[in-house]
Amino acid sequence: MDLSKENFDQTVTESDGVVLVDFWAPWCGPCKMMAPVVDEVDGEVEKLTVGKVNVDDNQELAMQYNVLSIPTFVIFKGGQVVDQFSGSMGKEALKERVTKHL
Repeated sequence: MDLSKENFDQTVTESDGVVLVDFWAPWCGPCKMMAPVVDEVDGEVEKLTVGKVNVDDNQELAMQYNVLSIPTFVIFKGGQVVDQFSGSMGKEALKERVTKHL
């Protein structure tokens, strides 16, 4: 799901569940490497919502969540940030970071 300032609050901060937000950009090599990993985790982890924020198109959101490098992943639970981390990782590592908040 593509997120922007128009749908971010409704999808993320007003959600009761766990939401993984991927801050990325089309020109970012590590972001391209992580895209299929994020998609796999999205398909494998039940009760998880995954959204992606293109930082080129949504600089306000990137600044609001202090995204200094990409890819940056922010995990929300009940609308609150519970974890934030940057960089590439394997599918199992990403799943572990996400599932501990479910």
